[in-house]
Amino acid sequence: MIRSPFDPFVLARPIASPAMPMLPARHYESPHTKFMRELMEKRPQLERDQREARAIWWDKDPRALDEGRRMDEARVPQKPYVYQTG
Repeated sequence: MIRSPFDPFVLARPIASPAMPMLPARHYESPHTKFMRELMEKRPQLERDQREARAIWWDKDPRALDEGRRMDEARVPQKPYVYQTG
């Protein structure tokens, strides 16, 4: 006799818990972590350089953001076909 998965007797059976997954060793260090640690030891100025680059591109003064917003609002819309005469 084949039982349906919806059979109440099949659903009532306790489901066996899966085996505990293998955990990495306590002192395991991934190759990426090793690479980053060695890189930071070789080039200690790297973190400062990263902060300076972030300041250039991302960390903006509110006045600079306001100026950009005003420039966007003052933009003149371009015609659909630029080279059309008359």
